[in-house]
Amino acid sequence: MNRYGVAGFALALAATLGSQSAWAQNATKEDAVAMVKKGVAYIKANGKDKSYGEITAKSSQFVKQDLYLVVYGLDGKCLAHGANEKQVGRDLIDLKDIDGKAFIRERVELGKSSPKGFWQDYKFTNPTTKKIEPKQMYCERLDETIVCGGIYK
Repeated sequence: MNRYGVAGFALALAATLGSQSAWAQNATKEDAVAMVKKGVAYIKANGKDKSYGEITAKSSQFVKQDLYLVVYGLDGKCLAHGANEKQVGRDLIDLKDIDGKAFIRERVELGKSSPKGFWQDYKFTNPTTKKIEPKQMYCERLDETIVCGGIYK
């Protein structure tokens, strides 16, 4: 193989390994379920005030790669947000994704009717890529709240 062939092979290998590395950085469905369950257990053990502060903190234990937790009241008010603290305290019931889907309203309705965990699909800005991407959110109801963590597809 001449030096151009070796250089081309090296570039192709680097591109392949780089894309695999980026792919490995995405959280999985299993990660989302585990993170939500960890968040629910933490809230039960430590109370809302401490827990919501920890979920929203810059260096939270509830952030892993592109996965973070959010907590909403059944009225659509954001109580904790692991990727955007500016959302906390806001009524987001009418927030829509790029396709016009009122995903918080849908999440609240699913939370009210689903005593166990549920999955929800919508589009949202990925905090690591800053691009709008398809997202799947896993949520569990806890008292009058919904604790959620999602993955980007």
